Amino acid sequence: MTCSAIWTVANQKGGVGKTTTTVTLAGLLAKQGLQVLLVDLDPHASLSHYFGLDENDSVKGVFDIFTCSEKLTVDVIQPCIYASHIDNISVLPANMNLATLDGQLGQSPGMGLALKQALHCIKPWYDIVLIDCPPILGVLMINALAASSQVIIPVQTEHLAIRGLDKMMQSLLLLEHKLSKQFVKTVVPTLFDKRLRATASAYKALHQQYHQTLWSDVIPIDTHFRDASAAHMPASHQFPNTRGVRAYAKLLTYLQQHKVTIPHVVG
Repeated sequence: MTCSAIWTVANQKGGVGKTTTTVTLAGLLAKQGLQVLLVDLDPHASLSHYFGLDENDSVKGVFDIFTCSEKLTVDVIQPCIYASHIDNISVLPANMNLATLDGQLGQSPGMGLALKQALHCIKPWYDIVLIDCPPILGVLMINALAASSQVIIPVQTEHLAIRGLDKMMQSLLLLEHKLSKQFVKTVVPTLFDKRLRATASAYKALHQQYHQTLWSDVIPIDTHFRDASAAHMPASHQFPNTRGVRAYAKLLTYLQQHKVTIPHVVG
């Protein structure tokens, strides 16, 4: 079995639901019986914390891969990956040292392809890789985009967030030219509050500006996501029947049917 899909979850604006999207989709995929690798590229390491991999001296992670002076091989990468407490989910964790990479290595030859090379080494192990990006266009996001062709862009349904989406889309166009590749882009409206007129107005603006890449449904505000995070569990496992999880299940079906092919495990 080989890795058939690498998805990057990215936006240059924070607080739009990137980590929630990454973790919830991972939980749903794991429930399908797929082997999932989560890659945390955010120096704040929220995803790593979600799975109990808090920064300490004994935890290796993606920073060790970026700063490795040797050739990237399975023997180098394997000690940086941890099986989580959720069946079928493994994690390549982050730490605060990632914040120094742009200054240390941003201009190094081939630095933008380090993650792609690492994932190539371990592609027989996983059915899908999901990458959680920091809200900054730098060497980390460039690595994530270079490694994948499918980009999921969560955007909060409010007008300031839409302005941030404009910036993200411009960056993707520039990177498509630089990397000589075209991304499959899916804009996902998040934190939708049907009680607010401003939310409906923002969604209408999203549809007008990005209808070609916009997922037609929304992810609603749901406090169960916060409660699941506090319990260090994907909401798909902790609260499987809530409206937020049901919305992500619809999104996953859309991604599987319309964007990329993921193997379905036959039990």
